[in-house]
Amino acid sequence: MKKHYFCVCFNFRNKDYNHLIMNIVKVLDKEFAPYIPQEKIECEIRRVAKEIMRDMEGKKTLFLVMLNGAFMFAGELFKHIDIPCEISFVKYKSYSGTQCTNNANVMIGADAEDIKGRDVVIVEDIIDSGFTISEFRRDLEAAGANSISIAAMLFKPNAFKYNYKVDYVGLNIGNEFIVGYGLDYNEYGRNLKEIYKIVE
Repeated sequence: MKKHYFCVCFNFRNKDYNHLIMNIVKVLDKEFAPYIPQEKIECEIRRVAKEIMRDMEGKKTLFLVMLNGAFMFAGELFKHIDIPCEISFVKYKSYSGTQCTNNANVMIGADAEDIKGRDVVIVEDIIDSGFTISEFRRDLEAAGANSISIAAMLFKPNAFKYNYKVDYVGLNIGNEFIVGYGLDYNEYGRNLKEIYKIVE
């Protein structure tokens, strides 16, 4: 995806925003301003890695990385995970071929026999309403997981609608629409190395 950098010649009252104008990016038909720098993201990921290692030491840990969005989070996270573990990548979809399954999601990439008796850590890019992870947890419980923990790079507490615990959180954010560091707008923008929020 090609980045588009440009200057907007308007007067903004918010002085904190003015220095960001030169770094606005355009993804498809939307404009996004810098929100969370790479250094901050990766500092928090290192902290999350330490917390996970503290809790998972000596366990039969299986990391399940949610595609597509969590790939950059996972790539950085696993640089700092230094305990014996297995890593798999999973994806959810609501259709099988051209037919709706009548279920919220179908898990692809992990079999029940891989999950039974394991201490599972779900690795997710962002949790907002929490619906997908709620459904995923239910499937993991049915498959016989010994324990289920959740590691999210970003968490939107004001949008969250469930009562399960998000065990490891990189950063709490508001309800802004964001892209970058694996997050997309219509599948574009995932490769941005920082996180940007939409310019309203």
